[in-house]
Amino acid sequence: MGTVANPPTIPEGAERATVAAGCFWGVEHLYRKHFADKGLYDARVGYIGGDTANPSYRAVCSGNTGHAEATLLIYDPTRLSYTQLLEFFYRMHDPTTLNQQGPDRGTQYRSGIFYHSPEQEKIARDVTRRANEQWWGGRIVTEILPAKQWWDAEDYHQLYLTKNPHGYECPSHFLRSFPDLK
Repeated sequence: MGTVANPPTIPEGAERATVAAGCFWGVEHLYRKHFADKGLYDARVGYIGGDTANPSYRAVCSGNTGHAEATLLIYDPTRLSYTQLLEFFYRMHDPTTLNQQGPDRGTQYRSGIFYHSPEQEKIARDVTRRANEQWWGGRIVTEILPAKQWWDAEDYHQLYLTKNPHGYECPSHFLRSFPDLK
């Protein structure tokens, strides 16, 4: 089971968002659970931000490929905004720990937003600034980078927590009850 170089077909009018927030199983699961009936078409787990073609899970976990475990969100922008997706991102993980989420350590577990357009970059920087000021006390270490090559993770990683309801879920993945961003 290898990876594929391109994301799945995107429905007409849909947009992509790509985030990294530690172990991708929990990130994908939380986004699906929260946005399934609010405009999220699909959530895929995979690898981004590295310099190795067709990386495997084992290679990414070695820390030698430069990739982050990430989640590709395909959504309907008429029902769900990029801002909403990023505010959720900052509520559902700890963006203040460099290369770590809970007990998971390594560059593959870094916090990152990988933007697909100049407009997404602008929104990512604005939401990050506001979340840093209002929620995280100036400690956010999240990378904001252009989305480059996406690689789907192996099939057994897709929908992992749906298929394995008692599988590992990073303890830092939960919704924090912050007030709305201003």
